[in-house]
Amino acid sequence: MTRVAAVDCGTNSIRLLVADPTADSAGLRDVRREMVVVRLGQGVDATGRFADGAIERTRVALAGYAATMRELGVERVDMVATSATRDAANRDDFFAMTAELLGKVVPGTVARVISGDEEARLSFRGAVGDLAPELGPFAVTDLGGGSTELVVGDEAGVTAAYSADVGCVRTTERCLAGDPPSGEEIVAASEFIAQRLAPAFAAVDVSSVRTWVGVAGTLTTLAALVAGLTEYDPARIHLSRVSLTDLHRVCWELVGMPRQQRATLGVMHPGRVDVIGAGALVTDALATQMHERAGITELVVSEHDILDGIALNLIQDRPE
Repeated sequence: MTRVAAVDCGTNSIRLLVADPTADSAGLRDVRREMVVVRLGQGVDATGRFADGAIERTRVALAGYAATMRELGVERVDMVATSATRDAANRDDFFAMTAELLGKVVPGTVARVISGDEEARLSFRGAVGDLAPELGPFAVTDLGGGSTELVVGDEAGVTAAYSADVGCVRTTERCLAGDPPSGEEIVAASEFIAQRLAPAFAAVDVSSVRTWVGVAGTLTTLAALVAGLTEYDPARIHLSRVSLTDLHRVCWELVGMPRQQRATLGVMHPGRVDVIGAGALVTDALATQMHERAGITELVVSEHDILDGIALNLIQDRPE
């Protein structure tokens, strides 16, 4: 049995999954999941470079993950870097740091930048693994800090995918300076989101979709708020169903809240407090499009995402 580790380094957070294959190597058995908000993409949209502090925060988190992997006896590792790293001019500094730390686990391992298309396919693979095939075709949206992936497919695989350059960090930094944001800022953010999502829905036909699946921290947090949880519980969130009526309501409540009030919400991760409003605006726009184009009335929220897709590839030796 080969124990594997998947690391996903996005614009807002860095996450780790250590897993064993199931007996038939068709699935995963979780050993450890961890997440640290490092805000690697802080300022990248404006400067085109990683901030020194952002690289240091990521280094500290990754050093901890490397220690965990060694402790748990990981034999294979894959670390992917997504939106922020695709945009950064000084990404070689980032890769040198990852090579040093990951090489202590499995010699020669280094992070790799994946395209938006591969990010979308990996997210889809992880997100639909626990859903019955007859619920398809599926649309999966992975709402990150710098990008949002829209993917359509079924049990046979992905049929169309698009990575839009819009996410909770990028939208916050561009449009939402106020606390809470002003009406003018919200309008500007909504226009920016609509502009960035338009080519995604032009490229990906969702009209035949039967089930909309959402992954990543913004959507799982929104689901927890709709459920009225006082503390975050992944087991209750995974595969929960959220009506679009409730989703729209919670999105707009969050947009209007000051940061201090968001911070008091028991399910809110501290690293998400200042960007969840932008994430809510992106979610609201996605929900509107899914209803108008496919008649979707609810969102299925999955705790399994790109991490699971990366780990499945390691176990099954099927690079995208």
